[in-house]
Amino acid sequence: MLQAGGGNPGQTGQQPPVVLSQVDREKIYLWIIELTSPETRENALQELSKKREVVPDLAPMLWHSFGTVAALLQEIVNIYPAINPPHLTAHQSNRVCNALALLQCVASHPETRSAFLQAHIPLFLYPFLHTVSKTRPFEYLRLTSLGVIGALVKTDEQEVINFLLTTEIIPLCLRIMESGSELSKTGKMVLHLSKEPSGRLLKHVVRCYLRLSDNPRAREALRQCLPDQLKDNTFSNCLKDDNSTKRWLLQLQQNLEAPTGVPDPRSMPLHQQ
Repeated sequence: MLQAGGGNPGQTGQQPPVVLSQVDREKIYLWIIELTSPETRENALQELSKKREVVPDLAPMLWHSFGTVAALLQEIVNIYPAINPPHLTAHQSNRVCNALALLQCVASHPETRSAFLQAHIPLFLYPFLHTVSKTRPFEYLRLTSLGVIGALVKTDEQEVINFLLTTEIIPLCLRIMESGSELSKTGKMVLHLSKEPSGRLLKHVVRCYLRLSDNPRAREALRQCLPDQLKDNTFSNCLKDDNSTKRWLLQLQQNLEAPTGVPDPRSMPLHQQ
């Protein structure tokens, strides 16, 4: 039985409150139940992934529903044989990416994020982040996996940062930056942005680099590979009205300029009481 469908839809996320009709909610409940059956799972994955932005309490509903998280993890594990040797099809990639999108929903919700970490679910993404094939199915697989990690770091919670810094995820993200195609390479994205500026995308790119700079090994690598466009005034006009991204970019530059061995001020608690 579903146990988490009665939350206040207006209290989480940045989406405006959405009032779902009882019929719509019944469909959500039905699709969640259908996730536990291999025969109905694929359609349920597709439908729920479409609704994840308009159902603010979907994450608790997924997390607290019997067998749902196990079904999502089964979708991930089922793909492992297709990635080594690499023969992942577009259909397989789309299906597992729908499962990853639902896990991203769970990772981004304040009521489920901590439990998501405590269950070490991000570790199931290791095999996907290790892939090097540049075919489109693998690129989308890596990109969607990175989306799950990105959902975790959006709120700057110390628990999340500590978890990521004690796993292999940050080195794997750096490796993707070096070996992936333009779809998932942050460095290539910066070059693209210098030609076609997008403030929203640039914000995410800078944030990604800033979080990477928290890790000593990643910080050392970034000193060598940070795009020049983030060191000069290339994006001055794009950022002129975006104080938060300008502040992040300045902090990134300061992190990389700090002498080796000097304690990083960002290791201090992120939220002072």
